[in-house]
Amino acid sequence: MTADLSRPEFYRYHNGTEARLPFEAAEYEARLAGLRTRMEALGAEAAVFTSMHNIAYYSGFLYCAFGRPYALVVTPTESVTISAGIDAGQPWRRCHGDNITYTDWQRDNYWRAIRSVTGEGRVIGYESDHLSLLQKGKLDSFLSPSKTVDLFDTTMRQRMMKSPAEIALIRQGAQVADVGGYAIREAVKAGVREIDVAMAGRDAMELEIAKRFPDAEYRDTWVWFQSGLNTDGAHNPVTGRVLERGDILSLNTFPMISGYYTALERTMFVQEVDAASLKIWEANVAAHEYGMSLLKPGASCAEVTHKINDFFAARDLLQYRTFGYGHSFGVLSHYYGREAGLELREDIDTVLEPGMVISMEPMLTIANDQPGAGGYREHDILVITEDGNENITGYPYGPEFNVVG
Repeated sequence: MTADLSRPEFYRYHNGTEARLPFEAAEYEARLAGLRTRMEALGAEAAVFTSMHNIAYYSGFLYCAFGRPYALVVTPTESVTISAGIDAGQPWRRCHGDNITYTDWQRDNYWRAIRSVTGEGRVIGYESDHLSLLQKGKLDSFLSPSKTVDLFDTTMRQRMMKSPAEIALIRQGAQVADVGGYAIREAVKAGVREIDVAMAGRDAMELEIAKRFPDAEYRDTWVWFQSGLNTDGAHNPVTGRVLERGDILSLNTFPMISGYYTALERTMFVQEVDAASLKIWEANVAAHEYGMSLLKPGASCAEVTHKINDFFAARDLLQYRTFGYGHSFGVLSHYYGREAGLELREDIDTVLEPGMVISMEPMLTIANDQPGAGGYREHDILVITEDGNENITGYPYGPEFNVVG
């Protein structure tokens, strides 16, 4: 007798009971209502999201790709995550709305599962900043859209405006970042390695997240702790370099809570700071304080940027600036998500509004053969309010507190 080898292309595997998501159902429904309004304005009959940030923003599910594609399909009446069979029931337990599991038994069951929700011949919205050329070709082949509409910009604009629930979560994230900062400060000593200090900060934050959010999934929290030459880039990885007296340090803590990123960044020195370094450090702190004073409703990102540029130029320091002065916060991390429309750069004309969350993080990098060599960076998170801003970062900045060890 021959065994029946027919296997489904996709199915619903709603295993167990739904988990508690980072936000209440009403929050996700409000986001979906806003999305549907934006889709209607652009003529999209269905949206196929493929990015981690948009899937997490609209459904609460943060996927782990590992080479497999994932999606969220939104229509006027449905919201359905599409996940791989290797994850079993976890995506359904961790999403708002329905979930369909696709199988590996034949290639492109992923697109067959998506088609079961969208149908064929409709106007399909997609993300141009994320969907690869290969997958865009498959979208066209399997869904046969009458037209495709790019939803990248409109969804980014929606994510830039934070709800009270989001701000509450970001506020807790900033407090967790502070916890990591204090743990790092305690761990800094001449003779220890960057990696040892980084682990102390990371462990402290993960324990704090688990205490504050007992129903969450725990992943992706990290620290970049840099010393000496390794401070010259903001995103330089941790090394095994041993700290020495007089070293410049860069403290960077990044707690991740249900896909939401926050950050604390501080310049530090081991035991002592020389005169040339102190002069640069104090100038960067002054720019940081000036920049924070500029973040208020009605100011544009470009306007703020030009004013800080002028501040540095007047002190003959502008040539040591290497990137923008701040960015948005929300569903993003070092490997997914970016709200590029809310960055403090010369080419961004976005006007600040209440409900936006943005950092102020000026950085000066002095080459290794110059007095005061190293990278100087301070970073605070600010919520734009009706009449100014609220700084939700608590860890102190500047020489008085951060010459340690």
